[in-house]
Amino acid sequence: MDSKRWSIVAASSLALVASQGPINVFATGAFIKPISQELGFGRGDIATAIGISSVMTAVASPFFGRMIDRFGVRSPLAISIVLFALATAALSLLPGSVFGLYAMFALTGLVAIGQTPGSYSKVVAAWFDRQRGFALGIVLAGVGMGTVVIPMICNALIGTFGWREAYLGLAGVIILLAFLPVLAFVREPTRADAGTPLGDLPPGAVLPGVSMKVAARDRRFWYMLISFFLAVVAINGSLVHVVPMLTDRGTSLSDAVKIISSSGIALIVGRLLAGWIIDRIFAPYVAVFFLLSPLVGLLILALQPDAVSPLVGVLLLGLGIGGETDLLSYMVSRYFGLAKFGTIYGWIFIAALAGNAVGSSILGWAFQLTHSYSATLVAYSVLLAVATGFTLLLGPYRYPPAGRRDVSNELELRTIG
Repeated sequence: MDSKRWSIVAASSLALVASQGPINVFATGAFIKPISQELGFGRGDIATAIGISSVMTAVASPFFGRMIDRFGVRSPLAISIVLFALATAALSLLPGSVFGLYAMFALTGLVAIGQTPGSYSKVVAAWFDRQRGFALGIVLAGVGMGTVVIPMICNALIGTFGWREAYLGLAGVIILLAFLPVLAFVREPTRADAGTPLGDLPPGAVLPGVSMKVAARDRRFWYMLISFFLAVVAINGSLVHVVPMLTDRGTSLSDAVKIISSSGIALIVGRLLAGWIIDRIFAPYVAVFFLLSPLVGLLILALQPDAVSPLVGVLLLGLGIGGETDLLSYMVSRYFGLAKFGTIYGWIFIAALAGNAVGSSILGWAFQLTHSYSATLVAYSVLLAVATGFTLLLGPYRYPPAGRRDVSNELELRTIG
């Protein structure tokens, strides 16, 4: 049983190396300048295209969540991966019109919906309870590995073959790293899989959890949604522009790519660390650390102090987004249960993807209009402070780990009594 569970974790982590974030968001930093030089687009235009891609993923998110809640994860996920690979390959045909740019990125974002953390988080949460945080951390660390590896692959492909051929190469990476592992390993547990949250339920029992309607009336749903929206606006929106930001300041392209790739290493550390800690410490308290770290990182990039390398700022941003995404999956399962995990996660993930679109677009247009990123980066640090406040308002878990004495719940009951 343990070997089966952990093979699913490993396959899910590998698949997320070639997921929506590394391919559609972080890798695009390596494409911005060559696409601009050949086709004449401004950085604001390309940043808006990235934002449209994220918006389309966001629009599809709750519908895909309902689909996997109803039909299971495996088949919808496999279909989405194939379509995502085809749409990525089609970017090699990108035309010189802004409409074509927006339309093709929109299609890529739409079909990338399966290659987001929600599908894999639902599978893994169904296999684990007490070790759920750590298992999710390992799975979601795959996105961090993708942030390290995918930009390097893109840089090598662009330098050797050109940016159009690089998109064809990325399509092959998606099939190799995502489609094949999903077919071979990824599946949800059945009633026969004893020792899992699903397998331990009596025959005919319904998975624990609330409906989407109930969740939408819960203040904690909205606190979580707002907090993750603001965090992604600030962190992901800034990371998209790290490569052009640093090259504008005199850093070589290869060094800038290495620095953005380092954020992926920090993301991996953040997800593993957050996953291990939240199995032991109340998740909103852990979230505070993973929100304040990127706040400091944004100020370093904005103020450019001589004594601190921009690498430190990027590492802190990577650490923040690593912890926050892991925390989102875990907290949805603990506050709202597994019954409608895909749907509830999908609606909150809309906010995260919308934040990515808004954050990268605002920063791109800020540069295009003012030729500077600094003021917007300072404003983004304020958004992270607000996100921290909303996270601290979440209160005790509704679905704590089995057999665990939840002190926060006990305190709430005593207060009510």
